[in-house]
Amino acid sequence: MLWVDKHRPRALDKVIVHEEIAQNLKMLVSEQDCPHLLFYGPTGSGRKTLVMALLKQMFGTSAEKVKLENKNWKIDTGTRTIEVELTTLSSTNHVELNPSDAGFQDRYVVQEIIKEMAKSRPIDAKGKKGFKVLVLNEVDKLSREAQHSLRRTMEKYSSSCRLILCCSSSSKVTEAVRSRCLNIRVNAPTNDQIIRVLEFIAKKEKLQLPSTLAARIAVQSNRSLRKAILSFETCKVQNYPFTDDQVVPPMDWEQYVCEIVSDIMKEQSPKRLFLVRGKLYELLINCIPPGFILKNLLSELLKKLDDELKHEVCHWAAHYEHRMQLGQKAIFHLEAFVAKFMSIYKEFLIATFG
Repeated sequence: MLWVDKHRPRALDKVIVHEEIAQNLKMLVSEQDCPHLLFYGPTGSGRKTLVMALLKQMFGTSAEKVKLENKNWKIDTGTRTIEVELTTLSSTNHVELNPSDAGFQDRYVVQEIIKEMAKSRPIDAKGKKGFKVLVLNEVDKLSREAQHSLRRTMEKYSSSCRLILCCSSSSKVTEAVRSRCLNIRVNAPTNDQIIRVLEFIAKKEKLQLPSTLAARIAVQSNRSLRKAILSFETCKVQNYPFTDDQVVPPMDWEQYVCEIVSDIMKEQSPKRLFLVRGKLYELLINCIPPGFILKNLLSELLKKLDDELKHEVCHWAAHYEHRMQLGQKAIFHLEAFVAKFMSIYKEFLIATFG
């Protein structure tokens, strides 16, 4: 088991990074009920850990007895019947899913599937908590229509269902949904907090962790606790005992992005663009989020550019990031950004060197 899962806090009392939020959540559910919740914050900040600990606080160890299912749902839209396949993680008292995985059919997922789940009370409804919890991930990626349907579901089935919504940016969630939830901001951990977690894991694993190495892992993680723990485990696999000057290796996909940037800088042509497209596809099919790919592409490209080009490249990166959020096929917008960059860079080279 990866350390990021092995050493994940299982209870609110065990949370290291967001102790204040954990204690507030503990008081919140002590009344045997809770409102709809919206957790928002950057990836790797600890949202999932808080949600899992909260579920255990509410329902006890039964919340940890989960099963993973791939379900096919047939939904009658009135004019036709569509099939949607979704992966769900469920226990007796809760169901977790990602409705945005259904793409442009997310509206039907919210309208029908979630409605069906929300109708049924849990088996032990005679107890104090006669409601089921639906955990919905990446709600900021849902279409407007899906979010409007979600609002109606929250209102109609509030007696038998509580929603826990998770997202990176609350600004992309409609005001109607946000206003019906208790909003909880989960900040990215500071470097000092990340170092504390790394030292905690090192103690559990009976490892000697040099403070300088812990500090470099924290800095390189860019305030992502998940990334820091994964990097720490990679360092252990590559070389132990640790040394003060040990190199912290980048993630495999980050290294691959660096290779793509090298390809782009070496040649700007349709043939090279076709090659880069294939590599971008490789990242996408390995489940690397397109936003991460674009952000890292931009970061690596900026390291190789003169100051006069940086502003224009950042402008176009923001342009295609916005279009990517509105569209369905991320590869189109990633490739368009690369093509635009090649055009800008080639013009710059011609103007500079003739």
